[in-house]
Amino acid sequence: TNVSKTRIPEIEVTKKKVKWGNIWLFALIFLIAGTLSETARKEDWQTRKPLNLFENTYRMGSLVFGGGHVLMPMMYEQYSVRPEVQLQKESSISRNQIYIEKENMVTGMGIVRAMPGPVFSIASFAGGMALRDMGAWMQVLGCAIGTIGIFLPSALLVLFFFPVWNYLKKYAVVYRSLEGINAAVVGIMIASTLYIMKDISLMHANVTSFVNVIIIVATFLLLQFTRIHSPFIVIACILLGYFL
Repeated sequence: TNVSKTRIPEIEVTKKKVKWGNIWLFALIFLIAGTLSETARKEDWQTRKPLNLFENTYRMGSLVFGGGHVLMPMMYEQYSVRPEVQLQKESSISRNQIYIEKENMVTGMGIVRAMPGPVFSIASFAGGMALRDMGAWMQVLGCAIGTIGIFLPSALLVLFFFPVWNYLKKYAVVYRSLEGINAAVVGIMIASTLYIMKDISLMHANVTSFVNVIIIVATFLLLQFTRIHSPFIVIACILLGYFL
């Protein structure tokens, strides 16, 4: 059965004392950030953007499973799709609401994938874009808020679970659930890709989509079968995007 102990490694692990401070801090920040953000949204505070930004990124960092490739569509939905749908229904949205155009968000996803480092850095890009109309210094602050908000919950959760993680994996239900979660993440990543693709020209039968397919295939072939350094390929793709 799924909860049997078959294939579960038999490892002798010393039971360690659970330190609850980090998980309580995690929950407290979650509660305070959510309360302030929702109050600011309902009352449309002029300072709501930084508050909403921190709550959004902290919540996403707390709930996302599967890495940055799952985080990207969550941010795309939060900052681009929802405001655009609201704009279509109500003809206007509050100037204090975070709204990142779809084209800018998709561009940011491409830039983040092309750069070294974790894909979670999309939060830094989104944070800067979210506060870009509040001045240069606020844009820098937005990058910092996005970075802290997305990495803080995982840091607190790791500090809580790490001392007892090997002990928890001794339980069949925990070990089996991890296998199921890892399998589900593959499906989530595929669904995330399709969700983003539906709004780009690749999904439409026109000249632009045909050119995009050629560029994608050519990029793959260059990366797979040549020794051209990836930064040069990225620069070439940026230039193609500019001229096309």
